[in-house]
Amino acid sequence: MKKLIVAITLLVFLPMNSQTQDSVARKEKKMQWFKDAKLGIFIHWGLYAVDGIDESWSFFNGYISHKDYLKQTKGFSAKKYDPKAWVQLIKESGARYSVITSKHHDGFALWNTKFGQLNAIKGSAAKKDVLTPFVNELRKNQLKVGIYYSLPDWSYADYTHFTRDSIRYTIEEQPNRWQKFLNYYQGQLKELSENYNPDLYWFDGDWEHNSEEWEAPKVRQMLLDKNPNTILNSRLRDQGDYATPEQGMPITKPKSKFWELCMTMNNSWGFQKNDNDYKTTGQIIGIFSDVIANGGNLLLDIGPKADGTIPKEQVDILKGLGRWTGKHQEAINGTVAGIPKEHFYGPTTLSKDRSILYLFVKGDPKGEVVVRGLKNKINRIWVVGQGSKLSHKVVGKVYWSHYPGITYINVPDHVLDEEMTVLALLLDGKVDLYREDGAVIESN
Repeated sequence: MKKLIVAITLLVFLPMNSQTQDSVARKEKKMQWFKDAKLGIFIHWGLYAVDGIDESWSFFNGYISHKDYLKQTKGFSAKKYDPKAWVQLIKESGARYSVITSKHHDGFALWNTKFGQLNAIKGSAAKKDVLTPFVNELRKNQLKVGIYYSLPDWSYADYTHFTRDSIRYTIEEQPNRWQKFLNYYQGQLKELSENYNPDLYWFDGDWEHNSEEWEAPKVRQMLLDKNPNTILNSRLRDQGDYATPEQGMPITKPKSKFWELCMTMNNSWGFQKNDNDYKTTGQIIGIFSDVIANGGNLLLDIGPKADGTIPKEQVDILKGLGRWTGKHQEAINGTVAGIPKEHFYGPTTLSKDRSILYLFVKGDPKGEVVVRGLKNKINRIWVVGQGSKLSHKVVGKVYWSHYPGITYINVPDHVLDEEMTVLALLLDGKVDLYREDGAVIESN
């Protein structure tokens, strides 16, 4: 009897385990380009760029009336918009993908949607589709296409929420009205899916309703039916493929295997003329290095002006970032998360086979850097993007202890990068670290 129960149990659970393994393998495969890309450029472009105010939130929070907010449609001209120049700049930055706001919470759409009148063609001075030419340029340049889409639409008359202090209706009271909105937003997503077949969907605003109300599983399946390899971020309730921490670099490594930090260059997502509090290129490189050292991606935001030009400060940052990423590409793209910080006081990455350790050296190390507890033999050390071979020595290793000692690497001034220097350590195999607690040895 016991043997029969075991046999039945195996029959029931083995196929499930096999299916789970297949599912994990498929996800790993489709996420690989994202994992390798490391850097993406976020673009917040919409009505809010006209007056340089908070995107959508300015009327939602009552800083401006909805009527006055929509007056910005008259100033959204896109008259100097050059999608080719945008994409060339993005490519120069070292980014491998870009995500653009096809529609923010205010409901203003950048493409020629059949749903509603609030879009760049029918409802702005631009009178043209500004999304399609940008997507086409990304494709021409072999960059992955990401589409941001807001689930809420605070301007749509049949959406539940309008402003922070004003709700139009509840779903329980008017289910037919909610169904009308579901048809509207899912219709727009179907357009985006069919017209652009994005590599990635970047949802936002899911906090206003639960998964069942959004019909999130249905939406995910609809998008995957069109493209099984498309990626969804975590903001479609429980249906996402990767986590999306915002603005603040996580202090501890996120639990999600796949994650992306989205961050502004100054303190605003969209263009705001009065916000000149830009991070330096060096600060952004430092944050980016910390992100990839922890196995994540950085989605760095730009906010074009209403005429389609990108502010000079943002252009300069992208070009400066591009100089550095271009020089150190081997330590960035296609690498995996590095070693624990107690072994090296700075960011690190590893080659996929884990036999090359990359050290990201901030500032001037005053002649040497230190690696602790590295059990491997180092076959060679060189300066990434500069080529010089460097010498090293190991101290503190004794024959009667497993402790491998401390590695000191000589780093002369002339090899230092103006922002951050990267060293490559070719090991004699996969990285092997000493992780034991120290022990006191006493002799009597």
